[in-house]
Amino acid sequence: MNRLCRDGQQGIVLLTTLIIASFFLVLAGGLATLGLYRNKLNIQEVAKQQSLHIAEAGVNYYRWHLAHDQDDYMDGTGSDPGGGGEPYGPYVHSYIAPSSAATGKYSLEITPPPTGSTIVRIKSTGWLDSNPKITRTIEVRYGIPSLAHFSFLTNSEVWFGPTETVIGEMHANGGIRMDGTNDSTMASARANYTCPSGQACNTSATCGAPCTWINVPGPADYCDCPGIWGAGPNQSLWTFPVPTVDFNGITMDLADMQDAATSSGAYLNTTGSNKGYHIIFKADGHFDARVVTALNSGISQLNDAWTAYSNIQESIATEDPAVDYVIPANGVIFVNDGDAWVEGTVNGRATVVAATLPDNATKRRSIIINNNLQYLARDGNHSLGLIAQKHVKVPRHAPTDLVIDAIMLAQNGRVFRNYYASRLVKNSIEVYGGILTNQTWTWSWVNGSGTVTDGYTNTTSIYDSSVTYAPPPSFPTTGEYAFISWEED
Repeated sequence: MNRLCRDGQQGIVLLTTLIIASFFLVLAGGLATLGLYRNKLNIQEVAKQQSLHIAEAGVNYYRWHLAHDQDDYMDGTGSDPGGGGEPYGPYVHSYIAPSSAATGKYSLEITPPPTGSTIVRIKSTGWLDSNPKITRTIEVRYGIPSLAHFSFLTNSEVWFGPTETVIGEMHANGGIRMDGTNDSTMASARANYTCPSGQACNTSATCGAPCTWINVPGPADYCDCPGIWGAGPNQSLWTFPVPTVDFNGITMDLADMQDAATSSGAYLNTTGSNKGYHIIFKADGHFDARVVTALNSGISQLNDAWTAYSNIQESIATEDPAVDYVIPANGVIFVNDGDAWVEGTVNGRATVVAATLPDNATKRRSIIINNNLQYLARDGNHSLGLIAQKHVKVPRHAPTDLVIDAIMLAQNGRVFRNYYASRLVKNSIEVYGGILTNQTWTWSWVNGSGTVTDGYTNTTSIYDSSVTYAPPPSFPTTGEYAFISWEED
């Protein structure tokens, strides 16, 4: 009986031992499986991270490629492996990490900028050679900023009076007297400058410390003022000196725009004794073009050098009947060998150019803002560029409350309203877009006490944010591609 008990107890112990051993074996197996699974997850996570790095390397490569060839969206191959559709690609490249620890590939698909935009889309998919099923895809947008991102850009000195407002980024290669209001960066390329008599600072030390009176050739002393000075309230936004904007570098190749107009745009050729074209934009996306056959007798106003009065013709006396045009697909309207008078409602995207080629300083052409010039809506779907070989001018007969929706560029002259012998003070002028002027700009003429004696009392410049990467057709850009956005598919 005792022996049977001992045998039974030994059997129970053996069974218990087997159960415990089995449990530990199962546990060990589970732990081993868990370890393998965690290792697999770790390998996959590493592959995912490395695939993302490879995809980013693909984007960096193509940004480098665009820096060397801004208009190549086919990876230098001149062909589209996708068969003619957009985006172009895919273009597959091998990748080796700097440490040679990881190798893989990235596949690129490039979407060129749509018409009227400078934004290119780069889609890059990366993977490891050792784990090609794990991929990461990112899409990045780059764009070349247009000069239109400036609300105001000038190659000279400028004075904003107390009733003048600048909304958006402003830059001057000369000095700035700012008595008005600005809501964005205001920059000058000058640490200090000799303030001209036109800024009313040659009779007293008005520009404040550090103001040093210096004697220059002539009867008067002039003040050496800081790059930006004045009574404007937002001085925390003033910055100077900054690098100069090269106006020689932004001069448009007008011959290319002339070719674009003759091939698929609107080429308006001035012949005989005609003076140019009167262009009236219409809300239906068309415009009327009238040949200007004669001008009214001249009005006494300052000459181009603003040194003496001249009788200058600027208003239309007679013109031919209108010819209706649709705004062309490429948007380029070129007035050859004549001036352009513009007004109306702009529905679409267009650029008006007035020039005589080859360039001759005595034959340069101007654009006159004949009446209100407005977009159908200020929603980013409409834009107008005005590129004058000489001046962009608001004449004496313009409305007392004038609205200009446009980016204006005076390549060799100025954007301005002249000073007339028969002075006329008007109420307001509002610019929605930008002013790019080589020479001194003004809408208003004031006396020594700051009172407007001719021109517009209240002036406002409003920045159009939509034109930074979607400027008017063929409008000049500046610099290289800049980062806009990043997202992962």
